[in-house]
Amino acid sequence: MSAIDTRTPLIEIIDLKKHFKLNGGAKLHAVDGINLKIYPKETVGVVGESGCGKSTLGRSVIRLIEPTSGQILYNGRNIMKLGGGKMRELRKELQIIFQDPYSSLDPRKSVIEVIAEYMFIHRRYKTRAETYHRAVTLMDLVGLARRYANSYPHELDGGRRQRVGIARALSLNPKFIVCDEPVSALDVSIQAQILNLLMDLEEELGLTYMFITHDMSVVKHISNKIMVMYLGQCVEMATSDELFANPQHPYTRALLSAIPVADLSTRDKDFVILRGEVSNPINVKPGCRFAKRCDYCTEACTLADPGPVEVSPDHFVSCFLMKQEV
Repeated sequence: MSAIDTRTPLIEIIDLKKHFKLNGGAKLHAVDGINLKIYPKETVGVVGESGCGKSTLGRSVIRLIEPTSGQILYNGRNIMKLGGGKMRELRKELQIIFQDPYSSLDPRKSVIEVIAEYMFIHRRYKTRAETYHRAVTLMDLVGLARRYANSYPHELDGGRRQRVGIARALSLNPKFIVCDEPVSALDVSIQAQILNLLMDLEEELGLTYMFITHDMSVVKHISNKIMVMYLGQCVEMATSDELFANPQHPYTRALLSAIPVADLSTRDKDFVILRGEVSNPINVKPGCRFAKRCDYCTEACTLADPGPVEVSPDHFVSCFLMKQEV
């Protein structure tokens, strides 16, 4: 691979779609026309409620599942055109940390075997001893005591299991990692430890993340830029500070309104309550997918999809209200 140019995106997603075929010829539009640029050493958060297509997007970007259409550029190279052999080689640089730290680990393998697995598959080192030495070094890197090397996943708590998953993802020295809700299954105190670990690793190893979560507090803590998804589409995207200070899309405002605050002075706060029903993601008709739950819905919202509008530098909103203002 050629040297990475920090002036250009490490990952560029162009009109990416993933439609799942259902019985009777119907199609579920899980991801529908996503455009996104992720620069080196940057963390882009992807947020939205369950079923909005976050995880499908993350897995499509690294081709764990095959996209229906679109382009995925890695360091300027369209990986959608790569065959099995070349894609296998590229997987060393594109990794994923899964949501469930238990089901993502092989229960028949010990901790050191799990961490070493990818290195054996890709023949990273010449000898088994070298491979295991690297695995132990990774245990030190992620803060997992060496005494757990011969333990099995069921013998560890959730936080330690996730550290095993992180060490495994790092074993091939990747450049880009999809973090698919890596802390959602953990206790709050453990969540903070794992988040801080991921941030330290980003700085120390120069990693680039796509961080998928439904927790707005978590995404603010770790992300440089945030994309808000709703039923397979991006409804708003901005830097973390800008999104929290100046949310524009009605759905984004509702998400931020739902963040619990440990302050009694906010108990009289006006919450944004979403009413109406969620649109059907199967055989989607033209129109804004949030229209049925939006208090500002007009006839135009039901006739065509609202394209993104740049309301301020690097702040994009897909809403007809923005077009009226512009």
